Amino acid sequence: MSATERADSRGMRRRGLLKAALPLGATATVLGTGSASATGSAFSDAPARRGRDRIDVHCHLIPDFYRRSLAAHGITNIGGVPIPAWSPTLAVDFMNRYGIQTQVVSVSEPGVTYLSSSEERVAMAQRLNTYTSRDLVHTASARLKGRFGGFAVLPLSGTADEQDVSHAVTEARRAVRDLELDGVGIFSSYGGKYLGDPVFEPLMKALDDLGAMVFIHPVTPQGYPDLGLPPFLYEFTFDTTRALVNMLYKGIYQRYPRIRWLAAHAGGTLPYISYRTSLLTLTPAIAQQVGAAGLDDSSPYFRKLFYDTALSPAPQAMKSVRELAGPEHILFATDWPFTSALFPAAGDPAPQLDRTFSFAERLAVERSNALAQFPALAARIGARPA
Repeated sequence: MSATERADSRGMRRRGLLKAALPLGATATVLGTGSASATGSAFSDAPARRGRDRIDVHCHLIPDFYRRSLAAHGITNIGGVPIPAWSPTLAVDFMNRYGIQTQVVSVSEPGVTYLSSSEERVAMAQRLNTYTSRDLVHTASARLKGRFGGFAVLPLSGTADEQDVSHAVTEARRAVRDLELDGVGIFSSYGGKYLGDPVFEPLMKALDDLGAMVFIHPVTPQGYPDLGLPPFLYEFTFDTTRALVNMLYKGIYQRYPRIRWLAAHAGGTLPYISYRTSLLTLTPAIAQQVGAAGLDDSSPYFRKLFYDTALSPAPQAMKSVRELAGPEHILFATDWPFTSALFPAAGDPAPQLDRTFSFAERLAVERSNALAQFPALAARIGARPA
Protein backbone atom coordinates (compact mmCIF):
# COMPACT_ATOMS: atom_id res chain seq x y z
CA MET A 1 0.00 0.00 0.00
CA SER A 2 1.40 3.40 -0.98
CA ALA A 3 1.80 6.28 1.45
CA THR A 4 -1.11 8.04 -0.23
CA GLU A 5 -3.32 4.97 0.07
CA ARG A 6 -2.38 4.56 3.76
CA ALA A 7 -3.25 8.21 4.41
CA ASP A 8 -6.58 7.83 2.61
CA SER A 9 -7.31 4.68 4.60
CA ARG A 10 -6.50 6.37 7.91
CA GLY A 11 -8.67 9.34 6.90
CA MET A 12 -11.59 7.06 6.10
CA ARG A 13 -11.21 5.30 9.44
CA ARG A 14 -11.11 8.62 11.29
CA ARG A 15 -14.24 9.83 9.50
CA GLY A 16 -15.98 6.56 10.36
CA LEU A 17 -15.02 6.93 14.01
CA LEU A 18 -16.29 10.49 14.07
CA LYS A 19 -19.61 9.40 12.59
CA ALA A 20 -19.86 6.64 15.17
CA ALA A 21 -19.02 9.01 18.02
CA LEU A 22 -21.72 11.56 17.23
CA PRO A 23 -24.65 9.49 18.56
CA LEU A 24 -22.74 8.85 21.79
CA GLY A 25 -22.75 12.55 22.55
CA ALA A 26 -26.36 12.83 21.51
CA THR A 27 -27.45 10.21 24.02
CA ALA A 28 -26.32 12.48 26.84
CA THR A 29 -29.50 14.41 26.08
CA VAL A 30 -32.75 12.49 26.24
CA LEU A 31 -33.99 11.91 22.70
CA GLY A 32 -36.51 14.51 21.77
CA THR A 33 -35.78 17.12 24.43
CA GLY A 34 -33.87 19.27 21.99
CA SER A 35 -32.51 21.53 24.71
CA ALA A 36 -29.77 22.99 22.52
CA SER A 37 -32.07 24.19 19.76
CA ALA A 38 -35.05 24.99 21.95
CA THR A 39 -33.48 28.19 23.21
CA GLY A 40 -34.61 29.97 20.07
CA SER A 41 -32.17 30.40 17.19
CA ALA A 42 -32.53 33.43 14.96
CA PHE A 43 -34.65 33.23 11.82
CA SER A 44 -32.82 32.99 8.54
CA ASP A 45 -34.78 34.42 5.62
CA ALA A 46 -33.74 31.78 3.09
CA PRO A 47 -33.07 28.06 3.22
CA ALA A 48 -29.47 26.93 3.17
CA ARG A 49 -28.48 25.81 -0.34
CA ARG A 50 -26.36 22.69 -0.38
CA GLY A 51 -27.04 21.46 -3.88
CA ARG A 52 -30.24 19.80 -2.66
CA ASP A 53 -33.42 21.22 -1.27
CA ARG A 54 -34.78 18.35 0.76
CA ILE A 55 -38.46 17.70 1.36
CA ASP A 56 -39.02 16.23 4.84
CA VAL A 57 -42.25 14.23 4.84
CA HIS A 58 -42.27 13.10 8.47
CA CYS A 59 -41.94 15.74 11.14
CA HIS A 60 -44.30 17.12 13.73
CA LEU A 61 -45.91 20.30 14.95
CA ILE A 62 -46.74 21.04 18.58
CA PRO A 63 -48.45 24.44 18.74
CA ASP A 64 -48.67 26.07 22.15
CA PHE A 65 -52.45 25.61 22.45
CA TYR A 66 -52.05 21.88 21.82
CA ARG A 67 -49.16 21.57 24.28
CA ARG A 68 -51.23 23.31 26.96
CA SER A 69 -54.15 20.96 26.32
CA LEU A 70 -51.91 17.91 26.60
CA ALA A 71 -50.39 19.21 29.84
CA ALA A 72 -53.84 19.90 31.28
CA HIS A 73 -54.56 16.19 30.79
CA GLY A 74 -51.28 15.13 32.37
CA ILE A 75 -49.50 14.29 29.10
CA THR A 76 -45.89 15.44 29.10
CA ASN A 77 -44.28 12.44 27.39
CA ILE A 78 -44.92 10.87 23.99
CA GLY A 79 -43.58 7.45 23.11
CA GLY A 80 -41.65 7.45 26.36
CA VAL A 81 -39.75 10.71 25.79
CA PRO A 82 -40.50 14.28 26.92
CA ILE A 83 -42.47 16.43 24.51
CA PRO A 84 -39.86 18.59 22.75
CA ALA A 85 -39.91 22.31 22.08
CA TRP A 86 -41.50 23.39 18.81
CA SER A 87 -42.31 26.63 17.03
CA PRO A 88 -42.28 27.74 13.40
CA THR A 89 -39.07 29.66 14.15
CA LEU A 90 -37.34 26.57 15.52
CA ALA A 91 -38.61 24.49 12.60
CA VAL A 92 -37.27 26.90 9.98
CA ASP A 93 -33.95 27.18 11.80
CA PHE A 94 -33.65 23.39 11.74
CA MET A 95 -34.53 23.26 8.06
CA ASN A 96 -31.99 25.93 7.21
CA ARG A 97 -29.21 24.10 9.03
CA TYR A 98 -29.85 20.86 7.15
CA GLY A 99 -30.72 21.99 3.64
CA ILE A 100 -34.43 21.22 3.99
CA GLN A 101 -36.73 23.40 1.94
CA THR A 102 -40.07 22.14 3.24
CA GLN A 103 -41.43 20.04 6.09
CA VAL A 104 -44.73 18.18 5.75
CA VAL A 105 -45.90 18.34 9.35
CA SER A 106 -48.31 16.08 11.22
CA VAL A 107 -49.58 15.53 14.75
CA SER A 108 -47.93 12.66 16.61
CA GLU A 109 -49.35 10.40 19.27
CA PRO A 110 -51.80 10.89 20.98
CA GLY A 111 -53.49 13.05 18.35
CA VAL A 112 -56.81 13.99 19.93
CA THR A 113 -57.53 10.56 21.42
CA TYR A 114 -56.88 11.84 24.96
CA LEU A 115 -60.00 14.05 24.90
CA SER A 116 -63.04 12.42 26.45
CA SER A 117 -65.90 13.73 24.32
CA SER A 118 -66.45 13.68 20.58
CA GLU A 119 -67.18 17.42 20.65
CA GLU A 120 -63.80 18.13 22.22
CA ARG A 121 -62.02 15.87 19.74
CA VAL A 122 -63.70 17.49 16.75
CA ALA A 123 -62.96 20.98 18.05
CA MET A 124 -59.28 20.24 18.67
CA ALA A 125 -58.81 18.47 15.33
CA GLN A 126 -60.43 21.39 13.54
CA ARG A 127 -58.27 23.88 15.42
CA LEU A 128 -55.07 21.96 14.65
CA ASN A 129 -55.92 21.54 10.98
CA THR A 130 -56.99 25.15 10.55
CA TYR A 131 -53.78 26.30 12.24
CA THR A 132 -51.68 24.05 10.01
CA SER A 133 -53.39 25.36 6.89
CA ARG A 134 -53.67 29.05 7.74
CA ASP A 135 -50.48 29.64 9.73
CA LEU A 136 -48.09 27.20 8.04
CA VAL A 137 -49.12 25.70 4.69
CA HIS A 138 -50.96 28.70 3.21
CA THR A 139 -49.42 31.38 5.41
CA ALA A 140 -49.19 35.02 4.41
CA SER A 141 -45.81 35.29 6.16
CA ALA A 142 -43.01 35.80 3.64
CA ARG A 143 -40.53 34.04 5.93
CA LEU A 144 -42.71 30.93 6.31
CA LYS A 145 -44.11 30.75 2.79
CA GLY A 146 -43.21 27.49 1.10
CA ARG A 147 -41.60 26.02 4.20
CA PHE A 148 -44.48 23.77 5.28
CA GLY A 149 -46.86 21.17 4.00
CA GLY A 150 -49.34 19.39 6.21
CA PHE A 151 -51.20 16.20 7.00
CA ALA A 152 -54.57 16.54 8.70
CA VAL A 153 -55.26 15.01 12.10
CA LEU A 154 -58.58 13.19 12.45
CA PRO A 155 -60.97 13.40 15.46
CA LEU A 156 -60.73 9.70 16.32
CA SER A 157 -60.81 8.41 19.88
CA GLY A 158 -59.01 5.56 21.56
CA THR A 159 -62.01 3.36 20.85
CA ALA A 160 -62.80 4.60 17.31
CA ASP A 161 -66.54 3.97 17.15
CA GLU A 162 -68.96 4.72 14.30
CA GLN A 163 -69.57 8.28 15.49
CA ASP A 164 -65.84 8.97 15.58
CA VAL A 165 -65.41 7.61 12.08
CA SER A 166 -68.28 9.74 10.79
CA HIS A 167 -66.62 12.84 12.23
CA ALA A 168 -63.28 11.71 10.79
CA VAL A 169 -64.83 11.46 7.31
CA THR A 170 -66.18 15.00 7.59
CA GLU A 171 -62.87 16.40 8.80
CA ALA A 172 -60.82 14.56 6.18
CA ARG A 173 -62.96 16.08 3.43
CA ARG A 174 -62.75 19.56 4.98
CA ALA A 175 -58.98 19.30 5.45
CA VAL A 176 -58.23 18.17 1.89
CA ARG A 177 -60.88 20.10 -0.06
CA ASP A 178 -61.37 23.31 1.94
CA LEU A 179 -58.12 23.72 3.88
CA GLU A 180 -56.09 22.29 0.98
CA LEU A 181 -53.77 20.24 3.17
CA ASP A 182 -51.46 17.77 1.47
CA GLY A 183 -52.92 14.60 2.91
CA VAL A 184 -54.29 12.92 5.99
CA GLY A 185 -52.50 11.52 9.01
CA ILE A 186 -53.79 8.37 10.68
CA PHE A 187 -52.45 6.21 13.48
CA SER A 188 -51.48 2.57 13.19
CA SER A 189 -54.15 1.57 15.69
CA TYR A 190 -56.83 3.04 17.92
CA GLY A 191 -57.36 1.19 21.18
CA GLY A 192 -56.38 -2.12 19.64
CA LYS A 193 -58.40 -1.61 16.46
CA TYR A 194 -56.20 -1.72 13.37
CA LEU A 195 -56.95 0.01 10.08
CA GLY A 196 -58.55 -3.01 8.45
CA ASP A 197 -61.28 -3.11 11.10
CA PRO A 198 -64.77 -2.81 9.55
CA VAL A 199 -65.48 0.30 11.62
CA PHE A 200 -63.04 2.25 9.42
CA GLU A 201 -64.72 1.32 6.11
CA PRO A 202 -66.52 4.68 5.64
CA LEU A 203 -63.25 6.50 6.28
CA MET A 204 -61.35 4.32 3.81
CA LYS A 205 -63.98 4.99 1.15
CA ALA A 206 -63.74 8.74 1.77
CA LEU A 207 -59.93 8.69 1.59
CA ASP A 208 -60.13 6.69 -1.63
CA ASP A 209 -62.62 9.17 -3.10
CA LEU A 210 -60.18 11.97 -2.22
CA GLY A 211 -57.24 10.10 -3.77
CA ALA A 212 -55.42 11.06 -0.59
CA MET A 213 -51.87 10.52 0.50
CA VAL A 214 -52.35 8.95 3.93
CA PHE A 215 -49.49 9.01 6.41
CA ILE A 216 -49.53 6.10 8.89
CA HIS A 217 -47.83 7.05 12.15
CA PRO A 218 -47.31 4.52 14.93
CA VAL A 219 -48.65 4.67 18.45
CA THR A 220 -47.90 2.82 21.65
CA PRO A 221 -50.04 -0.34 21.38
CA GLN A 222 -52.26 -1.63 24.15
CA GLY A 223 -50.87 -4.30 26.44
CA TYR A 224 -47.33 -4.32 25.08
CA PRO A 225 -44.69 -6.14 27.18
CA ASP A 226 -42.84 -3.63 29.31
CA LEU A 227 -39.09 -4.10 28.90
CA GLY A 228 -38.26 -0.97 30.83
CA LEU A 229 -37.48 0.95 27.63
CA PRO A 230 -39.39 3.78 25.91
CA PRO A 231 -41.90 2.26 23.47
CA PHE A 232 -40.78 4.49 20.58
CA LEU A 233 -37.60 2.40 20.47
CA TYR A 234 -39.25 -0.76 19.17
CA GLU A 235 -43.03 -0.88 19.78
CA PHE A 236 -43.66 1.92 17.30
CA THR A 237 -42.07 -0.15 14.55
CA PHE A 238 -44.03 -3.24 15.50
CA ASP A 239 -47.36 -1.40 15.52
CA THR A 240 -46.71 0.06 12.08
CA THR A 241 -46.02 -3.47 10.85
CA ARG A 242 -49.24 -4.77 12.38
CA ALA A 243 -51.24 -2.05 10.63
CA LEU A 244 -49.71 -2.70 7.21
CA VAL A 245 -50.13 -6.48 7.43
CA ASN A 246 -53.66 -6.14 8.80
CA MET A 247 -54.70 -3.98 5.85
CA LEU A 248 -53.30 -6.52 3.38
CA TYR A 249 -55.39 -9.38 4.73
CA LYS A 250 -58.48 -7.23 5.25
CA GLY A 251 -58.41 -6.23 1.57
CA ILE A 252 -57.92 -2.49 2.15
CA TYR A 253 -55.26 -2.04 -0.53
CA GLN A 254 -57.34 -3.95 -3.05
CA ARG A 255 -60.67 -2.24 -2.38
CA TYR A 256 -59.30 1.28 -2.11
CA PRO A 257 -56.59 1.56 -4.77
CA ARG A 258 -56.62 5.36 -4.99
CA ILE A 259 -55.27 5.79 -1.47
CA ARG A 260 -51.50 6.29 -1.44
CA TRP A 261 -50.05 5.04 1.83
CA LEU A 262 -46.91 6.48 3.40
CA ALA A 263 -45.53 4.22 6.14
CA ALA A 264 -43.46 5.87 8.86
CA HIS A 265 -40.00 4.70 9.88
CA ALA A 266 -39.33 2.59 6.78
CA GLY A 267 -42.52 0.63 7.36
CA GLY A 268 -41.45 -0.62 10.77
CA THR A 269 -40.25 -4.19 10.33
CA LEU A 270 -42.37 -4.88 7.24
CA PRO A 271 -39.63 -4.77 4.55
CA TYR A 272 -37.56 -7.35 6.42
CA ILE A 273 -40.50 -9.72 6.93
CA SER A 274 -42.51 -8.87 3.79
CA TYR A 275 -41.98 -12.34 2.32
CA ARG A 276 -43.08 -14.12 5.48
CA THR A 277 -46.10 -11.88 5.99
CA SER A 278 -47.17 -12.46 2.37
CA LEU A 279 -47.24 -16.25 2.63
CA LEU A 280 -51.01 -16.51 3.05
CA THR A 281 -51.59 -14.59 -0.17
CA LEU A 282 -51.72 -16.20 -3.58
CA THR A 283 -48.77 -14.65 -5.41
CA PRO A 284 -45.86 -15.91 -3.25
CA ALA A 285 -47.42 -19.35 -3.04
CA ILE A 286 -47.58 -19.65 -6.83
CA ALA A 287 -44.07 -18.26 -7.20
CA GLN A 288 -42.80 -20.83 -4.72
CA GLN A 289 -44.50 -23.71 -6.53
CA VAL A 290 -43.10 -22.80 -9.95
CA GLY A 291 -39.70 -21.78 -8.60
CA ALA A 292 -40.01 -18.13 -9.68
CA ALA A 293 -37.93 -16.09 -7.31
CA GLY A 294 -37.61 -12.30 -7.39
CA LEU A 295 -40.37 -9.75 -7.78
CA ASP A 296 -43.09 -12.14 -6.61
CA ASP A 297 -41.46 -12.96 -3.28
CA SER A 298 -43.67 -10.42 -1.46
CA SER A 299 -47.17 -9.09 -1.93
CA PRO A 300 -47.33 -6.57 -4.78
CA TYR A 301 -49.43 -4.40 -2.49
CA PHE A 302 -46.46 -4.00 -0.15
CA ARG A 303 -44.40 -2.89 -3.14
CA LYS A 304 -46.88 -0.11 -3.90
CA LEU A 305 -46.61 1.49 -0.47
CA PHE A 306 -44.38 4.47 0.20
CA TYR A 307 -41.81 4.40 3.01
CA ASP A 308 -39.99 7.20 4.79
CA THR A 309 -36.43 7.27 6.13
CA ALA A 310 -37.18 8.65 9.61
CA LEU A 311 -34.94 7.02 12.23
CA SER A 312 -34.11 4.41 9.56
CA PRO A 313 -31.45 5.86 7.20
CA ALA A 314 -28.91 3.11 7.88
CA PRO A 315 -28.39 0.48 5.16
CA GLN A 316 -29.78 -2.31 7.36
CA ALA A 317 -33.19 -0.69 6.88
CA MET A 318 -32.85 1.17 3.61
CA LYS A 319 -31.49 -1.75 1.59
CA SER A 320 -34.41 -3.85 2.72
CA VAL A 321 -36.91 -1.15 1.71
CA ARG A 322 -35.12 -0.70 -1.59
CA GLU A 323 -35.34 -4.42 -2.31
CA LEU A 324 -39.04 -4.40 -1.55
CA ALA A 325 -40.32 -1.20 -3.16
CA GLY A 326 -37.49 0.42 -5.13
CA PRO A 327 -35.90 3.82 -4.51
CA GLU A 328 -38.81 5.67 -6.15
CA HIS A 329 -41.06 4.67 -3.23
CA ILE A 330 -38.74 6.01 -0.51
CA LEU A 331 -39.10 9.55 0.85
CA PHE A 332 -36.74 11.49 3.10
CA ALA A 333 -37.80 12.22 6.68
CA THR A 334 -36.30 13.29 10.02
CA ASP A 335 -39.07 12.91 12.66
CA TRP A 336 -38.05 16.31 14.03
CA PRO A 337 -38.46 17.71 16.72
CA PHE A 338 -38.67 14.36 18.53
CA THR A 339 -35.21 13.60 17.14
CA SER A 340 -33.65 16.96 18.05
CA ALA A 341 -30.78 15.36 19.97
CA LEU A 342 -29.69 13.51 16.83
CA PHE A 343 -29.17 16.80 14.98
CA PRO A 344 -26.84 18.88 17.15
CA ALA A 345 -24.97 20.80 14.45
CA ALA A 346 -25.63 21.29 10.74
CA GLY A 347 -24.87 19.72 7.39
CA ASP A 348 -25.98 16.35 6.05
CA PRO A 349 -28.94 15.06 8.12
CA ALA A 350 -28.63 11.45 6.90
CA PRO A 351 -25.12 10.60 5.63
CA GLN A 352 -25.96 6.90 5.96
CA LEU A 353 -28.13 7.17 2.84
CA ASP A 354 -24.98 7.28 0.73
CA ARG A 355 -24.38 3.64 1.64
CA THR A 356 -27.62 2.56 -0.06
CA PHE A 357 -28.29 5.05 -2.85
CA SER A 358 -26.34 6.54 -5.73
CA PHE A 359 -26.08 10.32 -5.90
CA ALA A 360 -28.96 10.55 -8.38
CA GLU A 361 -31.11 8.16 -6.37
CA ARG A 362 -30.48 10.10 -3.21
CA LEU A 363 -31.61 13.31 -4.91
CA ALA A 364 -34.84 11.51 -5.79
CA VAL A 365 -35.31 10.15 -2.26
CA GLU A 366 -34.69 13.56 -0.72
CA ARG A 367 -36.71 15.67 -3.15
CA SER A 368 -38.20 14.55 -6.44
CA ASN A 369 -40.07 11.52 -5.08
CA ALA A 370 -41.93 13.83 -2.69
CA LEU A 371 -42.63 16.39 -5.41
CA ALA A 372 -44.21 13.64 -7.52
CA GLN A 373 -46.50 12.55 -4.66
CA PHE A 374 -47.34 16.06 -3.40
CA PRO A 375 -48.10 18.04 -6.57
CA ALA A 376 -49.87 20.85 -4.70
CA LEU A 377 -46.80 21.28 -2.50
CA ALA A 378 -44.62 21.30 -5.62
CA ALA A 379 -46.78 24.06 -7.07
CA ARG A 380 -46.59 26.14 -3.88
CA ILE A 381 -42.79 26.10 -3.87
CA GLY A 382 -42.53 26.65 -7.60
CA ALA A 383 -41.05 23.23 -8.33
CA ARG A 384 -41.86 20.91 -11.17
CA PRO A 385 -43.07 17.46 -10.06
CA ALA A 386 -40.78 14.68 -11.22
